[in-house]
Amino acid sequence: MKRIPLKLFHLFSRLQRGKTLGARVCAIDEQGRILLVRHSYVKGWTFPGGGVDKGETLKQAAIRELREEAAVEVTGPMHLHGMFSNEKSFPGDHVALFIAREFDAHTFEPNMEILEARFFEPAQLPQDISPATRTRLAEILDHAEISDQWVVSQFEI
Repeated sequence: MKRIPLKLFHLFSRLQRGKTLGARVCAIDEQGRILLVRHSYVKGWTFPGGGVDKGETLKQAAIRELREEAAVEVTGPMHLHGMFSNEKSFPGDHVALFIAREFDAHTFEPNMEILEARFFEPAQLPQDISPATRTRLAEILDHAEISDQWVVSQFEI
């Protein structure tokens, strides 16, 4: 499937939202596996998520994006891991990351935006995981110090 150029996606996002705000979810299943998605417009594997629409809270956006991108329905509380700046890759962009441990995973169907959605064992993460996702997982799983940056520039097209 052809990738959407990242610069075009950023331009569209900027025109739609001005200063941008995103929400992502680290979904961890009962076996301790991590849900990751592979987008059509960004190289590498990331947490499901996207922009917060007008009238949405961060939590509502996170729940919607998880459902839209990975066919996962949140069934319990989510914990806010943190708010992160994406200034180096996309000035004015901020990303909230939630952790979800209670959800129902339904059958995922690839689409124009999301090519794959899969659960991975922490010891068997894909090689091309995004730097921001790798950093957040170190914070969540290994109790690394929390950084306030969401760096994705290494995987831009």
